[in-house]
Amino acid sequence: MAGGGIPVDGQVNAFSGRITASVVITCIVAASGGLLFGYDIGISGGVTTMAPFLQKFFPSILRKAARAKTNVYCVYDSQTLTSFTSSLYIAGLAASIVAGRLTAALGRRNIMVLGGSIFFAGAAINGGAENVAMLILGRILLGLGVGFTNQATPVYLSEMAPPKWRGAFSTGFQFFIGIGVVTANCVNYGTSRLSWGWRLSLGLAIVPAAIMTLGALSITDTPSSLVERGKLSLAKKSLTKVRGIDTDVEPELADLVKSSEIAKAINKEAFVTIFERQYRPHLVMSIAIPFFQQLTGINIIAFYAPVLFQSVGFGSDSALIAAIILGVVNLGSIVVSTFVVDRYGRRFLFIEGGAQMFICQVAVACVLAAATGTSGTKHISKGDAAVVLTLMCIYAAGFGWSWGPLSWLIPSEIFPMKIRTAGQSISVAVNFGTTFVLSQTFLTMLCHFKYGAFLFYAAWIAAMTVFVVLFVPETKGIPMNSMYVVWEEHWFWRRYVKPQP
Repeated sequence: MAGGGIPVDGQVNAFSGRITASVVITCIVAASGGLLFGYDIGISGGVTTMAPFLQKFFPSILRKAARAKTNVYCVYDSQTLTSFTSSLYIAGLAASIVAGRLTAALGRRNIMVLGGSIFFAGAAINGGAENVAMLILGRILLGLGVGFTNQATPVYLSEMAPPKWRGAFSTGFQFFIGIGVVTANCVNYGTSRLSWGWRLSLGLAIVPAAIMTLGALSITDTPSSLVERGKLSLAKKSLTKVRGIDTDVEPELADLVKSSEIAKAINKEAFVTIFERQYRPHLVMSIAIPFFQQLTGINIIAFYAPVLFQSVGFGSDSALIAAIILGVVNLGSIVVSTFVVDRYGRRFLFIEGGAQMFICQVAVACVLAAATGTSGTKHISKGDAAVVLTLMCIYAAGFGWSWGPLSWLIPSEIFPMKIRTAGQSISVAVNFGTTFVLSQTFLTMLCHFKYGAFLFYAAWIAAMTVFVVLFVPETKGIPMNSMYVVWEEHWFWRRYVKPQP
């Protein structure tokens, strides 16, 4: 992890944490794990608008789309189709339950390699699928792979990055998710005219899997993980490599060893420890933040962006182009977050992004209500469709510099070593569990709620912004082993973390 001790004078202190070429390269390679999640998010929605794919696996949707006066919101309402998308997330949930223990036992890097290998196998099966069962099997393997990499990668980045720049380095994971989404949307657009284009789109998922897996094999594990597993000599080498050969790493290594010994002395299962009263704020954050992130509606919109845009009046090609535009805007906003998260802090971006997303979701609902009517049978004009796309881009920008990267950053940086893997495992499990429910129900909800679906997400965005204002402390620049100070000084959480009279 990035250095950080608990000094005897009680003041927060940090070990040498300058940026070296080694730590930059290592973190870039690790962050590439986001390519897997991003490519999958982007590819599934585009593939499900391709006529050859639907003709082979979901012909009933094409028949529904051909009917006169079809409710534009209900064309893609198919539980089998949503199972194709959502099966990945139930598999990711299952993987995340065991990933915490495996990450602690085998190391962060090795779990990234395992996840990449499983994802590779799932991509190959999807590319060669001949029936729905093969599609679902491939998606399950993709989900297992993403479950492992989403557990290990954020923790790896937080542990390896210097404290002062931990926010910037950790947003790299979300940045690569954004690259994966944009790449997938571009691939979908390029293959949409081929009768077998859907196979190419799904099968090319082996590329990000290979990039991440080979990259992970070339980097060292984090010093924290190596100390946790008793490999002190390797931990020292890893610290020396990322901090620079002219840096005295002994104090930081000693601090890591001390933290590990304290954790082991407790001799409790991390999943039991995290439910103790003193870790109540950590447990709440590990559940609330990923839960709220999904209820912004961003991943649902990303999964179904081409379907969504086609449903509200875009043509097939226009829908894919609109999805690309949305992905590019989101990617650019993540870059903005990288430069400002360690300057202005986490809370500012959370609150600003929440307000921006709320306004855009309400505005989208109003435009759709006026353009399509309460029945949803009126087709939206090109002008109104352009307004919807503009609002969705502003919404995506708000997410990209706030809840996108920060929802991975905060859970990965707040936990002490003794509960770190358990906390991250819970966070990833909640993320996947919520995503599964939302992705499985979104198309049905869109059909029945129509434009009201966007008001549903707007209400949750308002709730989560209030939650941040009241309960999320500022963590920028705080070394991970000194993170206890933010809870002790918080108006609400200090009653839990301080000894009770």
